[in-house]
Amino acid sequence: MSVRRALQFRRWPHCILLVLLLALAGYAGLAQKRQGLEAGWRVALASAGQAPQRQFANGPLPDERSWGDSRGDGFPDLARLDRAADQENFTRWLTFLAEALYYQPAPSALAEVQDCAALIRYACRNALVAHTPAWRRAAGLAYAPGFGDVSKFAYPQWPLGRGLFRTRAGPFAPADLPGGAFAEFADAATLLHYNTFLVSRDLRVARAGDLLFFYQAEQREPYHAMLFVGRSHFQPSGMDWIVYHTGDLDGRPGEIRHVPASLLMQHPDPRWRPHAANPRFLGVYRFNLLR
Repeated sequence: MSVRRALQFRRWPHCILLVLLLALAGYAGLAQKRQGLEAGWRVALASAGQAPQRQFANGPLPDERSWGDSRGDGFPDLARLDRAADQENFTRWLTFLAEALYYQPAPSALAEVQDCAALIRYACRNALVAHTPAWRRAAGLAYAPGFGDVSKFAYPQWPLGRGLFRTRAGPFAPADLPGGAFAEFADAATLLHYNTFLVSRDLRVARAGDLLFFYQAEQREPYHAMLFVGRSHFQPSGMDWIVYHTGDLDGRPGEIRHVPASLLMQHPDPRWRPHAANPRFLGVYRFNLLR
């Protein structure tokens, strides 16, 4: 072997090592970006001075062994909003924040909201926090809507800590807390099966804050959720509105849409009409924490 060929041969391990290092660096960059998006809301909570603890707003919780689950749906009664004022404030914030992503989108929020379930997770989580000026700045809201806050607790200082969504069936048991029965993430199917209950398949009985679920078997992600807003916080008309994220659009990024309920009932594709005659429409559902 000539000296020149020998030198070329000796360079190969270095080239392979360089390629591997570049690939690992790219993977680490993507992972870091994903972790940054998933953890971005934690930064907002931290900037607002909210450390995750299992407690009520006014003091510690009773022993976990005494927690009841009167509905048998997996949510402890301590984590339910059982006061009318708390239910109203939660619903107002929930619908306002979902609509705000359409009318006044903050880049940090849009980076997190990539599908229908992400929109609902974002609005639900932020409806339960303490809405301080620091939180508002971190959330990128142009103004405070003037709603009251939930008084029973302020996420993540609530009975379930960071866990906000139930992830499996069965009534609540103390072992659920360390056992992974509650998580920060929930897809549309998890929201449907473990975090909401059926109200009706008649859209006319829907209340602000209810969820509409569809099942499209032919799609890669067959479950889809929409949020029933009721009267809009941004539109002067007296119509009922619905807000949702389309999810991926044939390989293109999806978008948030805001439509009158009456218009959705006349959707050009009958599969998406929230009507009892449509077998793809699963019905109107309500959060278990409002039970």
